[in-house]
Order: sequence, then structure tokens, then C-alpha cells
Amino acid sequence: MLTEIRIESLGAIHAATAEFDRGLTVLTGETGTGKTMVVTGLHLLGGARADATRVRSGAARAVVEGRFCTADLAPAAAGQIDEILEVSGAERDEDGSVIAARSVSADGPSRAYLGGRGVPAKSLSGFTGGLLTLHGQNDQLRLMRPDEQRGALDRFAAVDTRLQRYRSAREAWLSARRELLDRNNRARELAQEADRLTFALREIDAVDPQAGEDDALTVEIRRLSELDALRAAASGARAALAGGLDDAVDAADAATSATYRLGQAKAALTATDDAALQALGEQLGEALTVVDDVARELGGYLDELPTGADALDAKLARQAELRSLTRKYAADIDGVLAWAAQSRDRLAQLDVSEETMVALSARVEDLAEQVVKTATDLSAARGKAARGLAKAVSAELSGLAMADAEFSIGVSHSPAVDDDPAALRLPSGQLVHAGADGIDEVEFGLAAHRGMTVLPLAKSASGGELSRVMLALEVVLATSSLSSARSSAGTTMVFDEVDAGVGGRAAVQIGRRLARLARTHQVIVVTHLPQVAAYADVHLMVEASGRNGASGVRRLDGEDRVAELARMLAGLGETDTARAHARELLDAAQDDRRADAHE
Repeated sequence: MLTEIRIESLGAIHAATAEFDRGLTVLTGETGTGKTMVVTGLHLLGGARADATRVRSGAARAVVEGRFCTADLAPAAAGQIDEILEVSGAERDEDGSVIAARSVSADGPSRAYLGGRGVPAKSLSGFTGGLLTLHGQNDQLRLMRPDEQRGALDRFAAVDTRLQRYRSAREAWLSARRELLDRNNRARELAQEADRLTFALREIDAVDPQAGEDDALTVEIRRLSELDALRAAASGARAALAGGLDDAVDAADAATSATYRLGQAKAALTATDDAALQALGEQLGEALTVVDDVARELGGYLDELPTGADALDAKLARQAELRSLTRKYAADIDGVLAWAAQSRDRLAQLDVSEETMVALSARVEDLAEQVVKTATDLSAARGKAARGLAKAVSAELSGLAMADAEFSIGVSHSPAVDDDPAALRLPSGQLVHAGADGIDEVEFGLAAHRGMTVLPLAKSASGGELSRVMLALEVVLATSSLSSARSSAGTTMVFDEVDAGVGGRAAVQIGRRLARLARTHQVIVVTHLPQVAAYADVHLMVEASGRNGASGVRRLDGEDRVAELARMLAGLGETDTARAHARELLDAAQDDRRADAHE
């Protein structure tokens, strides 16, 4: 709930702080003192668009701060609040409350703050949106909008689960339908693409390239191109080490070979009795072993060298095959293999065979049946709830001095238009539009007096009647057993002159309904009617308290509250008669509240 609000330089208010408790709080005051600025401040905390003209003349900026306690929220709502705070980097105060703030510069720009951190206005709106429900004089007009009327009915019917099932089925159906239409419209193009990919993959498979083969082949071709030089180098080294390439080694060649010389040196050293020379001889023996091994490997190398140009020609031919692929499909063979893998995946998606089209068509039909089932289930729940909600609102209106009023809720199917991409045929044969919120059109109707024709709310309700319809609706939604599972317990409801255009007995009944609503919600009301103010748990008065017409907020108790009610009754706050009437009104309101509490 909202525990405190501080306002600086907003409209008529220079600087004011108001503290709120649970239950019903009313704000009263003379016209022009700035009562509505409190609601304007709450709208700013709700993320509403900032209006620089609201900044008090002579001030650089207007500032609104609100302190919110979230301890009473339902677990799901509390979890959402915690997530918003975590994402924003906002912090709670030591008492667990959260401070939300908004500043509006006289030059136009505004800034939002949450838990001591600067945040976008959208983030501030996400936080306060679950804590504040604002009903200003302009907000009442929203009740005339079809989407608002459907939303109110859905709150009463508690159709969240049904609506989510419908939306999931609809999304799957539309996705499959788009795919089928795309395949039908692009059948020839897709078939040509499939042919091109098939030809390319066959060409690649025929060559059968291996990863890294082009690089390895380049190295091998370079080697074979230098075959004579390689043979000469290996032969010369072999002869220097072992004296020749065959067993019939010339004695003169053998005598000059490294093997022969090392053998002689080893024999000379090991023939002595000197330990040092014998050790050196053993080292020469190891060197002789290494030389023999190298000579033998050089012989094997020479044996494996191709003797003709056939090997080089074969390698060059293979290189030409690989280059034909890299010219067409990628820069190297690894790229060709990656392209081939992607093309195989794409080819699998381009199946335009008749069997595939038939299977896809069948899937679209199955999904359409699921959409019809979930849509009709949702529609039935709305239809049943509409009767109960209309009856309950009519009963509330009866208590709001509209005893003859008849409130109705019509639920009808939304017809499909020409070329509607979301057209859906019901089992009855009716073609309807499957929108994001279902196939239903919801319309609130009102006949203010018996015998009158029920007309849409936008055509039949005056300003005062619309205020009472909105209040009756909120009371029903807040107290209904169906919507209690997803109620906004722990949140704050704000009404700005919900009693505009009414008076007398209707005003008393509005006060009673607001008090009843305050049992489950924190309710803040800006009012000019004493009949409403008398029902408050907390009475705040906005009054001119400074120079230049500046206003402040003061909490009224005891005789101060009686004096304000007397002023509201007759504008004669200092007369004994006015005060007596005020006390009588206050006592009657408290008696009503006690009686309601025992019902």
C-alpha cells in the first residue's frame, strides 16, 4: 500500500507531505487548492507522461515521492515486485518499504527513480502498475472502450488459464497456417531451389572431399614438383653416409664414407687400455648407430619416391576437382563441407512433395480444432460470468440511487472480415475472427430507468451515472469470489471525484461502497461531497497555507474534521447548526460502517 507521498512545486502545491493508512482516506478542500494534484502526482509515479506546465510557476522542477509497503501483497505479485527491484538495482529502505520518485523539469525533461536508482519511466510504471489503480475523471472514459470492458469481465470470470491455453493454441495454428500458405504460394520457387541444392550436393558427394584435403594436396604437389632435386639430395646424403645405393659398393667409395671412418675411429679407441679413450669409443659407437639408421631411412625414402610423372598428374587432377568445388561453393574445402551441411538441412525443410503438403494441411486442421475448442471454452466462461457480473453490478447500482437501472453485458462472436488471416469457422458454421483475446466482443449496456431501451454504455450513461457504474463494478470485482483468486489485495485504489455529478442519497451510497471497498484495499478518494468524506478512516484536507497561493496537506481529527464537513455541507463551518449537521452525518456514517461490518 501507499504509506506516504511528498509533493514539491506541483500545481498549486508548493510543498506538502501526506501520510496514508489502511482503509479509506479522503482528500477534501476548497476548489483550486490542489486536491487533484495529489492524484496527478500518483499518475506521475505510475509512469504517466510528464507535463511541464504542471510545474509551479517560478520553480525549476516538480518532484513527487511515494513510499510503498509491499508486505501485504500476494506471493505472485510480491515476486514480480522483487524481480523489478532486482533488475533495476533498486534497494528497499530499512523498514522494507520502497521509495518511488519522479521529477519534472520546467524545461520539459523528466526523470524517474526507484529505490534510490535512476530508472526509465517504463520501469517505474512496471513497479507501481501492480500497486496503484487510478480512477481519474478521464480514466472513467476508458470504461467505454471494448478492451477495458472485456478486461473487467475477464477479471470477474478469472479466465487467465483458459485465455493462456487459447493464446498458445492460436499461435501454433497461425504459425502452421502461415507455413502452409507460404509453401503453396512458393511451391514452384521452392521446387527450383530444391533442384539446385540436390544437384550441388550430388556434385560434392561425387568428388567426396575430405576436411583439409586441399591444403594437404598443395603440400604434396609441391613435393612431387621437386622430385629430381629431392632424389639427388637423398642419394648424395646416402652415399656420404654409407658409400653407395646398392650392396656392390665400390671399395674406394666405402673407404670414404662416414660409416667407414667412424668405424675406424671407434676400433682405434677401443683397442687401447685407456679408460678415457674407451669411453670416447663407446660414444662413437652410438654415433655410428645413428648414422646407420639415417642411411637406412634415406634408402627407404628413395625407394618410395615415384619414378615417373603419373603420381604428380593424379594429384593435379584431384586438385582440379577440389578447385571446381571451391570456385562454386566456398573459399576452401572446409567451407564447401559446411555449405553442404547447411544445404542438406535446408533441403530437408524444402520438402514440397504432395505427402508433405497433405500432412501439413492435416496439422493445420488439427490445430484449428484446438483453437475452436479453447475459444468456445473461453467464450462459454465469459458468457456465464457476464450474467453474474451484470446482476451484481445492477444490485450495486440499486444501492447507488439507481434502483431502476439495468446493467447488461453482451458477449457475442466477432465476425471475420474479408481476407481475414485469423478467420476461424465454428462447428455451427459461423466464420469468426480469432483475435489475441478470443473470438468474443464484450459490450456493457445500461438503461438508467425502467422502460428505457438498454443501450451501449458510451451512448446511455451521463457523467454521474458513469462514475457510479465504475464504482459499482470495482466493488463487485474486489469482493467477488471468482476474482478473489487473482485479487489485488494489498494494492491502492485511487478515485478522483468519482462522485462528480451526484448528490444526496446517491452520495451516501457512494461513501458506503467506498468504505466497503476499503475492507480489502487501501482506498484514496478526492471528493467534494461531505456524505462521502464522512465514511473515511482518514480525512486529509488540502488548504492554502502559504504565500502566493501555495497549498499544503493537513490531517483532520476531532473538531477540525467536523468543521471541514460543515464547510462542505453549507460553506458555514463556524455555525453551530452546520457543526450539528456535520456531527450527525459523521455519526450516521460510522453507524453504517459498523452495520456493514456485521453483515
